[in-house]
Amino acid sequence: MIKILFVCHGNICRSPMAEFVFKDMVKKAGLEKQFMIASAATSMEEIGNPVHYGTRNKLRKYNISVAGKYAVRMERSDYDKYDYLIGMDSANIRNMLRITGSDPKKKVCRLLDFTAHPRDIADPWYTGNFDLTYDDILEGCTALLSYLQKNDRL
Repeated sequence: MIKILFVCHGNICRSPMAEFVFKDMVKKAGLEKQFMIASAATSMEEIGNPVHYGTRNKLRKYNISVAGKYAVRMERSDYDKYDYLIGMDSANIRNMLRITGSDPKKKVCRLLDFTAHPRDIADPWYTGNFDLTYDDILEGCTALLSYLQKNDRL
């Protein structure tokens, strides 16, 4: 089983979007039993809050539900629990490494590092552009699934 934790600052916009987009992808590919997929925050600011309405509204257009998801914080123990800890931007990566203490097994990376054009995913909390965030996350999740398939993980 491949265990993936998507991470962003508050766990209400980007990381839950990535979590549920990727869950939808692997389900449609018939691979859901081969994955454990979750998301978390690096901060305490939104803990216990539901997914941001912008993310909920965007995913609803694709019949993807985030029902029951509430923000949780990444813990140091998540490093041992997950195979991949995937942040949305460089600030997330710095904070993830602060939480884990180090990354000896090279599990920590950005989602778009799996694409041909590695870059940060802008935070729609600040930009208000959930369409661009969705496009970037879809690109990253597609590339991640392809990477896992090519590397005999599936």
